[in-house]
Amino acid sequence: MQVSIACTEQNLRSRNSEDRLCGPRPGPGGGNGGPAGGVHGNPPAGGGSGPKARTAVVPRPPAPPGVLRESTGRGTGMKYRNLGKSGLRVSCLGLGTWVTFGSQISDETAEDVLTVAYEHGINLFDTTEVYAAGKAERTLGNILKSKGWRRSSYVITTVLTFSYRAETERGLSRKHIIEGLRESLERLQLGYVDIVFANRSDPNSPMEEIVRAMTYVINQGLALYWGTSRWGAAEIMEAYSVARQFNLIPPVCEQVEHHLFQREKVEMQLPELYHKIGVGSVTWSPLACGLITSKYDGRIPDPCRATIKSYQWLKDKVHSEDGKKQQAKAMDLLPIAHQLGCTVAQLAIAWCLRSEGVSSVLLGVSSAEQLIEHLGALQVLSQLTPQTVTEIDGLLGNKPHSKK
Repeated sequence: MQVSIACTEQNLRSRNSEDRLCGPRPGPGGGNGGPAGGVHGNPPAGGGSGPKARTAVVPRPPAPPGVLRESTGRGTGMKYRNLGKSGLRVSCLGLGTWVTFGSQISDETAEDVLTVAYEHGINLFDTTEVYAAGKAERTLGNILKSKGWRRSSYVITTVLTFSYRAETERGLSRKHIIEGLRESLERLQLGYVDIVFANRSDPNSPMEEIVRAMTYVINQGLALYWGTSRWGAAEIMEAYSVARQFNLIPPVCEQVEHHLFQREKVEMQLPELYHKIGVGSVTWSPLACGLITSKYDGRIPDPCRATIKSYQWLKDKVHSEDGKKQQAKAMDLLPIAHQLGCTVAQLAIAWCLRSEGVSSVLLGVSSAEQLIEHLGALQVLSQLTPQTVTEIDGLLGNKPHSKK
């Protein structure tokens, strides 16, 4: 029997943060709201057949509607958030494998990066079926197997996308969703992924077929949740509506590019979906492929992803007028970064984390040292006051505004 995990807008608004995260609060005597002094449903000590004493109800302070509680990991300082308005808790910083795993860096370096990430509280690791022609998934799977970490302690996401293989091995048909995910699991050497993303909407596949196929792989235990990647707001809403209509499972998050120069979707479109249907955001490329650093500085250093043959588009971007303007704008943030005691990269990552509805920001790094530097963004986040954000907006001059 298929079970829908969809929540109506009314339910999402009415259930406060503690209800969603913790369920009913235990009564004064412990347990899940049971009688004081009772254990596992047993009556209080003393017996007797007199009238039952009423359990004192402790009023809880009201929580802002629609706000989910953020927690901080002990010993790591990592912050954890809900994936959208689902119950899945993910680290606010995740680790991506785009370009790096199975390609730009060695397997030994990849293991160092993953180990440092896990030890610093990162529990979200993202990959896709096409990164390095499947080698990224194999590398990630081999490392996870060798580490022997508890499977329940981390979250794996993979993306089904438009590959350059046979016509039946691409897109979002039921066939490719099921077979593509099974192939990914084989490369990852896992029994399931926590989240499977559908990359780009597929005009050749009916929305009902996509949602039914995603519901099927979840009901079969191949995935726990599903999300969208680079879908429009109207397409996400259509998927949600189809799920509600047929009692299927809706997407819980959208994977989207977001950085100082890519703001419209995360700031103007997705917050409405977050509040109405509980769809959160997992964002990628917080440094705009390195443009929001001093890495390029008018040249292409070697090695870097812009020197990879298949990334000529990035090299062209660096040398373009638009790219040069963005690099100059990023350097205008140096005084603010110095005032906060951080790098521009750390400031840019923290800026992404402060956006409403963002569950996690994916980092792409080529060394453990680079990862540790980026983790410093967590300390910067608490210093991003409204005044500082307004100052950043003034320097960038690109804050999106409602068109209504």
